[in-house]
Amino acid sequence: MIFVCLGTQTYPFDRLLKELDKLVENRQITDEILVQSGTLNYIPQHLKYIQFLAHDEFDLIRKKADLIISHGGTGALIGASKLGKNIIAVPRLSEYGEHIDNHQLQIVKVLEEQGYIRAVYHIDDLLKTINEAIKTPISKIYRRESNVLTIIEGYIDELCKKNAD
Repeated sequence: MIFVCLGTQTYPFDRLLKELDKLVENRQITDEILVQSGTLNYIPQHLKYIQFLAHDEFDLIRKKADLIISHGGTGALIGASKLGKNIIAVPRLSEYGEHIDNHQLQIVKVLEEQGYIRAVYHIDDLLKTINEAIKTPISKIYRRESNVLTIIEGYIDELCKKNAD
């Protein structure tokens, strides 16, 4: 099963939905596909989609998926990579009104260079990339620890020291 995760942004990602819909319509993709679409303007005709999933449902579907196609959000990509999933990332681009800037392009490039994901920078390359991912999956697990708690604990320690003085 292919799980397509488009996030919960208020910006639609119609460019990716239209391409997937076309590929399914033309029977170039025959795998089961479920899309978590978020906000959308384009209504897919050949894809099963749910706009928003509860966190538990999202996690369950993501764990069952054989391939994840995702927008370029850090949380979606790192979360899937921590599960050892085969991931294709398609960054949202500002020139298509999919986000306010192209920060997802930067995130995707870094994760691709580190070998965690495959990237699609031109939507016409989606089918070729899906076929490559199915034939030769990438399942490198992201194991880097978050340092958010360390930063917060350090900040609290500094506040305590200042208040003790």
